[in-house]
Amino acid sequence: MFFNKKKENQNNNSYIIKITALLIHAAKIDEKYSAEEEEIIKKTLLDLGSNQNELENIIKKAKQSEENANQILDFTREIKNLQEKDKIKIIRSLWRIIYSNKDADIYETNLMRRLSGLLYIDSKTMGDIKEQIKKENL
Repeated sequence: MFFNKKKENQNNNSYIIKITALLIHAAKIDEKYSAEEEEIIKKTLLDLGSNQNELENIIKKAKQSEENANQILDFTREIKNLQEKDKIKIIRSLWRIIYSNKDADIYETNLMRRLSGLLYIDSKTMGDIKEQIKKENL
């Protein structure tokens, strides 16, 4: 699991808050942050090993972090060093958030294009994930 050692909890909280802030940023980029998007974020956090009891606190801190961040580099700096499988989980969740309203606007697709490079995800993998999520939501 992504987060499973108590002594690493503080370090992991930093990662999880950055991941959550990135997910929130993607949800808010189209100016339509919905309850459905927040549920996707919560499910992602649980999939990455977060504790159910900590979700609200993580989301609260991540919202503050997202509001105070100047650029997405603040969120991706540590995320890019995660294992490939964890980065893929995050990318899947980002596409789920984007297609939760059945459509992707230019800001959302631009964000994902930038994240592909910043997180070292090749364009074929990014495109395959996008198409899979798009089909699931149509």
